[in-house]
Amino acid sequence: MTSTTAQSPSVPPSPVPATVADVMQRSMTTVDQYDHVAAAAYLMKHAATSALMVVDTRTDQTVGIITERDVADAVADGKDVNEVRVHAAMTTRRAVIDPTTSVRDAAKIMTRGHFRHLPVVGPAGLLGTVDINDVCQALIGADEG
Repeated sequence: MTSTTAQSPSVPPSPVPATVADVMQRSMTTVDQYDHVAAAAYLMKHAATSALMVVDTRTDQTVGIITERDVADAVADGKDVNEVRVHAAMTTRRAVIDPTTSVRDAAKIMTRGHFRHLPVVGPAGLLGTVDINDVCQALIGADEG
């Protein structure tokens, strides 16, 4: 007796989203640079995010980013998060990417710089953020098709 098995047609893997604009988070929670680190931690928890953009509310300009790691470092250094201001704990690195940056290039930048979050900036200013999870999901999704 001969048996036959149906073969599904070969499905090519899904393409990697072309740019970070395809995967970035457009809605961002922000914190004022003069707020306490405890307030930033509270906002991160309730916004279910691991980073906040830090703004100077007087100028409405982005001045940095505060991450879970920045909060953990402050605690590990014995600082009182109810006393320390965000500007004293935040990361002020100015590594940003353009919305046309490819997902693969974003992964390379993040790996080289040991960044988990990158602000996405266009001609009009801050457009969103991309984090390592966004990049990994895009790359894994392309492989799993």
